Amino acid sequence: MNGNATPPTSMRSSTQKSAADDPELLNANGKKAETKTALLASLESTLESVQLSDVHRLQKKVRKFAASLESPAVEATHSSDSFSSDSFSKESRQAFERLLEELKKSARKCELRAKLIPETQSYPAQLPVSAKASEIAELIRNNQVVVVAGDTGSGKTTQLPKICLEAGLGRRGMIGHTQPRRLAALSVATRIADELGPIAGRGVGSQVRFDDRSGPETFLKLMTDGILLAEIQADRYLSKYEAIIIDEAHERSLNIDFLLGFLRDLIRKRRDLKIIITSATIDVEKFSAHFGDAPIVSVEGRTFPVEVRYKPVLQPEEASRSEDPQAEAIITAIKEILHHDRSNNKNTGDILVFLPTEREIRDTATSLRKAKLGDLEILPLYGRLQHAEQARIFSAHKTRRVVLATNVAETSITVPGINYVVDTGTARISRYSLQSKVQRLPVEAISQASANQRKGRCGRIANGICIRLYSEQDFDSRPLYTDPEIQRTNLAAVILKMLQLKLGDVENFPFIEMPETKAINEGHKLLIELNAITAGKTLTSIGRQMAALPIDPRYARMLLESNKLNCLREVLIIVSGLSIQDPRESNSENKQVAIERQAEYKHVDSDFLSLVKLWDTYEALRQGSTQAVLRKYCKKQFLSFMRMREWREVHRQLLLACQSLGFRVNDEEAEYACIHKSLIAGSLNQIARKTDERSFVGTRNKKFSLFGASVLARSNTKWIMTGEQIETSQVFATQAAKIQPEWVEEVAMHLVKRESFDPHWSRKRQEVMAYEKVHLFGLTLVERALVRFAPIDPSAARALFIRHGLVGQQVSSEIGFVKHNQRLLERLEKLEDKLRRPDILASESSQTDFFERVIPEEVNSLRTLKNWLASINDRKGDCLKLSEKDLLADQSDDLSFADFPDAAAIQSNTLKIDYVFEPGKEHDGATIDVPVSLLAQLTQADIDWSVPGIIREKCVALLKGLPKAQRKNFIPVNAFVDELLPYLSTGSIDLLDSFIAAVYDLRKFKIDRAQLETIELRPHLKIKVRVLDNSGKQLAIDSSLAALKQAFCKGEEANVRGSDSQQSLGHPLEMSGLVTMPETELPPSVEVGEGNIKLLRYPSLVDAGASVSVKLFADEELARKEHAGGVLKLAMLNSVQQRNMLRKHCDRFVKQNALKLPVTTADLVEQCVEACYAYALTNTHTIRDRQSFERAVVEAKAQVVGLGDRLISLLERIIVIRLTLKKRLSALSSAPEYLLNDVNSQLDRLFTPRFIVETGFERLAEFPRYLNAIELRLAKAPFMGPRDKGDTELLANYLAKLEKLKNESAAGLTLSSAPRLEEIRWMLEEFRVSAFAQSLKTKIPVSPTRIEKALSAIKGGSKSIIY
Repeated sequence: MNGNATPPTSMRSSTQKSAADDPELLNANGKKAETKTALLASLESTLESVQLSDVHRLQKKVRKFAASLESPAVEATHSSDSFSSDSFSKESRQAFERLLEELKKSARKCELRAKLIPETQSYPAQLPVSAKASEIAELIRNNQVVVVAGDTGSGKTTQLPKICLEAGLGRRGMIGHTQPRRLAALSVATRIADELGPIAGRGVGSQVRFDDRSGPETFLKLMTDGILLAEIQADRYLSKYEAIIIDEAHERSLNIDFLLGFLRDLIRKRRDLKIIITSATIDVEKFSAHFGDAPIVSVEGRTFPVEVRYKPVLQPEEASRSEDPQAEAIITAIKEILHHDRSNNKNTGDILVFLPTEREIRDTATSLRKAKLGDLEILPLYGRLQHAEQARIFSAHKTRRVVLATNVAETSITVPGINYVVDTGTARISRYSLQSKVQRLPVEAISQASANQRKGRCGRIANGICIRLYSEQDFDSRPLYTDPEIQRTNLAAVILKMLQLKLGDVENFPFIEMPETKAINEGHKLLIELNAITAGKTLTSIGRQMAALPIDPRYARMLLESNKLNCLREVLIIVSGLSIQDPRESNSENKQVAIERQAEYKHVDSDFLSLVKLWDTYEALRQGSTQAVLRKYCKKQFLSFMRMREWREVHRQLLLACQSLGFRVNDEEAEYACIHKSLIAGSLNQIARKTDERSFVGTRNKKFSLFGASVLARSNTKWIMTGEQIETSQVFATQAAKIQPEWVEEVAMHLVKRESFDPHWSRKRQEVMAYEKVHLFGLTLVERALVRFAPIDPSAARALFIRHGLVGQQVSSEIGFVKHNQRLLERLEKLEDKLRRPDILASESSQTDFFERVIPEEVNSLRTLKNWLASINDRKGDCLKLSEKDLLADQSDDLSFADFPDAAAIQSNTLKIDYVFEPGKEHDGATIDVPVSLLAQLTQADIDWSVPGIIREKCVALLKGLPKAQRKNFIPVNAFVDELLPYLSTGSIDLLDSFIAAVYDLRKFKIDRAQLETIELRPHLKIKVRVLDNSGKQLAIDSSLAALKQAFCKGEEANVRGSDSQQSLGHPLEMSGLVTMPETELPPSVEVGEGNIKLLRYPSLVDAGASVSVKLFADEELARKEHAGGVLKLAMLNSVQQRNMLRKHCDRFVKQNALKLPVTTADLVEQCVEACYAYALTNTHTIRDRQSFERAVVEAKAQVVGLGDRLISLLERIIVIRLTLKKRLSALSSAPEYLLNDVNSQLDRLFTPRFIVETGFERLAEFPRYLNAIELRLAKAPFMGPRDKGDTELLANYLAKLEKLKNESAAGLTLSSAPRLEEIRWMLEEFRVSAFAQSLKTKIPVSPTRIEKALSAIKGGSKSIIY
């Protein structure tokens, strides 16, 4: 890369005169000299004296002017190449003069810088580099790139710029001098300016961050390497620089590596650019090789001999006895240094202690002060230290200092007066984790090169000592060099700049050491996350805007999003605040006070908005305050005044950059959501969800905690976004804000992964919906969101729409074809239920096939269906109407509803019948809906014949349920039933009685009804009755009509007895207070209406005490019973004479036999009267008009008195026998107890309080025989024999069964069973005669078998299901 031995023509002295500069020369030559060639030569000559930054622009203008002189129009005007001034056009001359003036203006700027540069340079003799100044200057003149390797203290940083000036650089362009740190750039600029003197010092400028202190006369510009990198965006050729010095290149920061790669390509295009690389004597061959084996000049360091002592910190097992082994080791080392000086009777300099972290600096400072080592000034030095504190390091002092520093003091910054170093051997080194995507700051052992750099900081003023707090073996095992930053950081910013500058792929960029492929990929991934580049690694529109902003790509993305969401003001404040060191300061001594003072800035939900509150508070104060007031305020609030000022400057520069992109700052306060959506846009890798009290899990399963200073550190916030995440002993997030996961999804639409599941038809939305799980980099943002499925999978959505919406009939019925299809399906499904054939309807796949044939692919919802129907002019959807042919699997013609009606005509009412086909279920089969008011008049026959379609199957089931001995008489059963069906009598007789009669008619075989009632039929063969209230609500459902009547009709008889409780129906027949038969005949039944229900009611006379009433009854048997009592009462009222006479005879009997009568007998006289009238008035149910009543009364008058005499005579016999039995029972002390109990209970049953009325005249006549039978039984006592007890127990069993049936009857069974129960009651009395006194004979045939059959005939029914 060596250049020419002599400077190029473009480097000629600006003092050389050209023809254009000397008007006399032009005049002397006259018109002949005024040629095109001479004019162009004068312009070219002047061009060689202009600023390098103007060369390209002015060259283009000169060429353009030359081309204009060669135009055909000018050639036609002039002969040859000479022309007179008169013939030279006015426009051409004016253009020439303007261009010449522009060239001179640029040249004058070069002269301005040249005047400030001293003609000769002086170099401090004590600096080693001074001895090689001439050699280095010659190398610079003769080579485009020179590598200067110098140890610490060699003076290369301050003297190289002066050597460049001596080599003739700095006139036509600046000498750029980069430093890795702002503090170094500013301090070096000040040092060089001082050395050059007050005049030349004006040409030394500097620029750090956004603080630019350079101007037109600047010939030397000190700056951070980041500033030079930023200038490439505006000037890819760095044309304002004549030379560039890259200082401290051995640090290999990201910016340095990028600059070195960029400059290697640039020098091929700019042969006039000089590059000087300075480095400590660390691997300088790499720099030389990178620039084509550029020459290396080495400069020895200016140091005294340094003794290295190894004093390892105590081992862990020994250190366990010490609270802080490292602090103790440092104190011991300082004591050793102090003892060394005392033993030599001199103080040779200050002590520099290298520590890895600020915290350890503070803790060590506290330990040193407590150690009381003498008159020592202890000072900290680290990057975040306040500017005033940093300045103290360079101030003059009298006492010995101990400077506790991080690796900021390792290079660049030279701390004056240092002669001793204590090296802990560790530093906090930034490393980016490709796995966790976190920029880590672990404390690591430093490399050998760094250790030697630290050693080089001592021995500056005398023989030095470097005490290393680790072993020599440990030192030898360490790596030679620290990994370059480009190999341990995210490359996103570098990649973005390269794409903007069109420098090609990062993989092909000439880095000194190529970063790992993983790191490059990680940079690309981050830019894709930020939507800055496409998957093809090309810039997006967002990426181009991001590259134009002089800030980290993540922060640039935040600004772009804030402009979109109208919250630029707040996000500008936040981003500029995040770009600097935190201005809020505190240390262990004032931490609590600082927290209290700064509490006013805190936002309850966001650390980022706390920055906004701090900014707003400070700005409000700044507007009307002096600098002194602001400084005082900052000190009080523990704020750094310099960092606040830096914050404002960064904000100003970012604001200008945003405005240059056309961004607008919002006037109104922005919404919380918008602000944090903007921040999320640049922090998609820093979203997290809380997992427990203190921990969060973020993207890619990163787990971390919040720093305690965060406003959310102790909150229960579920979702947060964080600021930078740093890994020390564990991963911490520095700042946090409460967010909603939906915001992340909105911002990261290009990155989130979506998993849809459970697609389903939504009746509400009338389209296919699904649930969606949304996650970002493994972090689930939305667990279960309802979304439209059609955009995800149109084909599957269409299939679900057809299957559930159309075939499943869940689509809205507003379109005509839907209702048509629903009605058709309902009719055919009902036919399936009725016929109990699930094979009638074709499968759903047939319907699906139909719709898939007709409906186009794009239809998958009600909306798209309507649009399609409208497009084919079929809004009602006639093309989608199903027919029976489409739906029937069985196309035969024998499918009919005839035997399975939808309603039954019962008791003049049409009752709905529902059919259910659910085999095995209780409700399987037919169910009749019966209003509760109609239930009482319903008969079993009404139910049995309501569904003719099940009669045959039910008859088959009844026959198959018979015992085998009986069933064999009807084989084959099915054929017999077919023969039987025509013999069944429908109508008022129920199915069982009709079945029994028909079987007898055909085979002369008698089947017991009780036997049929015990056969358990399948549910669908038992027609159910559903009882409904007046509103149609179901009250109960049962297959036993008797059970339902028991539940809902049991109160009617009780209501008869009290007129207050009997609700009148308002019928004209109803009346009260009657003492004679009404004129109008009482019909057997009448119809009354309740709504649409027609009720059958039975009119009857009712005994009302002193009169008779007419009531309507729902139960025919109850009406018949009450009518008999009413006729009886009315007859008494119309035969007063006979009644009184009868009462008189009976009263005499009672008085005469008062001591013989049962004490429990109630109102015996009235019982006798009532019994006589009841016997005299036969067939009371036929007495329903006045004429028949009057005939019956006449007959009764003639009989009742005589009947009274007969009754009294019968009662006299009965009471005598009863009294005898009672006495005998008392005397039988040795008789078995069961015998005495049985006889006493029999007498109690016979002689009830109203036994005369309840027994009746005919039954009462049998009492003497029953009593004589008891007497014969007692005559056998006490030797009763085994059969007596067995018969007693058998009777007790029968009585228990009878009592149970009576209780059920009393609970509400219809009164049709009451006469049958009474018959059984007297059968048992006859059975007693048969068992205990056979000689007395029985009135009727009686046996245990007959009794069992009689009991079974009354049994039946099932439990009622009440709702």
